[in-house]
Amino acid sequence: MSTTSKSRADAADKLGVEPVGKLLLRFSLPAIVGMLVNALYNIVDRIFVGRGVDEVALGGLSLVLPLMTVFMAFAMLFGVGAANMISMRLGQGRRDEAENALNHCFWLLLICGIVITIGGFVFMDSLLAILGAQEGSQAIVYSRRYFSIILYGASFSLIGFGFSHCTRAQGFPMITMISMFIGAGLNMILDPIFIFILHWGVEGAAWATIISQFVSALWILSFSFSPKAVIRLRLKSFKFSGKITSQIMIFGSAQFLLQFVMSGVQLLNNMSMGWYGADALGVENGGDIALSGMNIAGSVIMMILMPIFGINQGAQPILGYNYGAKRFDRVLKAYFMAIGGATAICIVGFAITHLFPVALVYAFTPEGSEALLHFAPWAMQVMTLLLPLAGFQIVSSNVFVVTGRPRTSIILSMLRQCIALIPAILILGHFFGLYGVIAATPVADGFSFIITALMIAFELKKLRQGSVAYAKS
Repeated sequence: MSTTSKSRADAADKLGVEPVGKLLLRFSLPAIVGMLVNALYNIVDRIFVGRGVDEVALGGLSLVLPLMTVFMAFAMLFGVGAANMISMRLGQGRRDEAENALNHCFWLLLICGIVITIGGFVFMDSLLAILGAQEGSQAIVYSRRYFSIILYGASFSLIGFGFSHCTRAQGFPMITMISMFIGAGLNMILDPIFIFILHWGVEGAAWATIISQFVSALWILSFSFSPKAVIRLRLKSFKFSGKITSQIMIFGSAQFLLQFVMSGVQLLNNMSMGWYGADALGVENGGDIALSGMNIAGSVIMMILMPIFGINQGAQPILGYNYGAKRFDRVLKAYFMAIGGATAICIVGFAITHLFPVALVYAFTPEGSEALLHFAPWAMQVMTLLLPLAGFQIVSSNVFVVTGRPRTSIILSMLRQCIALIPAILILGHFFGLYGVIAATPVADGFSFIITALMIAFELKKLRQGSVAYAKS
């Protein structure tokens, strides 16, 4: 075996022999940083738009958020699906199948991005019509201007984000982190130039985003073609397989549905802001103000949850490899360590949002209206009431993907985003208006925590039994 081949094999094989705590730290830290940096793509846009345009433009970006989440849903479907397949096949020693999954992932992401771009322009008016803005909303004008540019970068966005999971699954979390650093760093540089210096407004924020995504995608693709990768992207030898495509989609279906349902919830939230905003806030443009307030609260919560998703992604190759190798003791150890880290981050996030809510709102719009400064901090505090429980639910749902039970994972992933949250928004909104819509979030968090705890208890029992059987063999 050549030196290069040996080093590539070692990168994957370490997942089964190195101490679990050391592996989780090594994989999670880059993933956490990467997820935080990736979140800055949208959040930096919102901060600069809120400061450089106005608070209504901030609401316009909120209207587009459900469509952007659909982009990420497809990136998760193929990226996370291929990554799960890659880590398990490497753990089983089936390297050729892992490489085939990588090649399928590239083409699926590229084709999906092209379809999204074409479909977005063809159905632009129909898409914007269902975004949830109230009649006469100025925010919808900003949405059109932003989204018509963002569509050009759909393929870059999908490939950059989707392939980051595949690179991490091979044992190279630092490559993924660097890719995200490049994209978000460039976005932070271009945003103020385009918005404050060139005065391009929301269009400047959109151009900054797609240019940054293009550069990030180029970086991670260059690694995937290089000999340094455990498995390489080989476009010339690619042969389409319906079986591999379906396996990738099965493995990624839980995250896809979670993201897709998140898009639906975001749309419902936007519509609810329009329905109840004016009455609750007592101002004529209350719907737009409520949209902006939800945008700010959602952005802060996103920044708190991104490290949790980073821990989840960092744990995934460890869980997948060791489950494939039947090292169930290591699977359990990685799971409980991931839960501990995720919960600690959630507690810190809870403390920050409850101690400094007004300061967090000022970061987005230092000259916000009185109605916005009243609503946004309160919404943030209510929505994070049961935040300390979120880490357990997010990490636990991932275990069922690794153990080959994607349907269960789908159910758990959809608990908060669909099964509990949507009815809670509709019912509480009907009786309590805007404030009921906000209160729906902690209600859904509590319900999903209870159900997840009951279901994961049975799965952990099976893993413990498997660990005992393996130790005796």
